[in-house]
Amino acid sequence: QVQLVESGGGLVQAVDSLRLSCAASGRTFSTYAMAWFRQATGKEREFVAALRWSGRTTYYADSVKGRFTISGDNARSTVALQMNRLEPEDTAVYYCAATWTRRVWATMTGSNDYDYWGQGTQVTVSS
Repeated sequence: QVQLVESGGGLVQAVDSLRLSCAASGRTFSTYAMAWFRQATGKEREFVAALRWSGRTTYYADSVKGRFTISGDNARSTVALQMNRLEPEDTAVYYCAATWTRRVWATMTGSNDYDYWGQGTQVTVSS
């Protein structure tokens, strides 16, 4: 049974930093890609960052470029999101996502590119 477990959310002040972690389990081979999405209250889920292990290619939403960094360990199927200079607009539930399906032509920035999701972890940034 596949499981994604997130940790690291919390309440911080603007310009503070926070680090989220996610560990995937349940498969004997490594994931193809892992990502972070977020959903603010009353809004749709949106892409934040992704890491495709092939070439260790990373993708970021424009709103977080230069502030957030995604990293991970392919062998352990773990991914982290370092979030710096947080803004109140970053307040949301953050979800870890993973896929073991090789999607060579996918952008890996869409929800449909991922097959498994974590429960989510709340990040609240106060002004």
